Amino acid sequence: MTDEISGFYKDDGTRIDPALVPKPLLCETCGRDGLNEEEIILCILTRSDQEDEESFNCAAYEPKLTK
Repeated sequence: MTDEISGFYKDDGTRIDPALVPKPLLCETCGRDGLNEEEIILCILTRSDQEDEESFNCAAYEPKLTK
């Protein structure tokens, strides 16, 4: 029997619970937010990595287009 490891983990091995990673206001205004599964994973990891920082920066940020 093998144990399957799945999910997201920090470099120190701590498991990341995506539901508990805060979502900065910048993400709420991003046109890429929730775009597809790969973007969602990238966003969770980016937000988790900066969780304890004073400011949030995202190189993939694109403002939502308004009509």
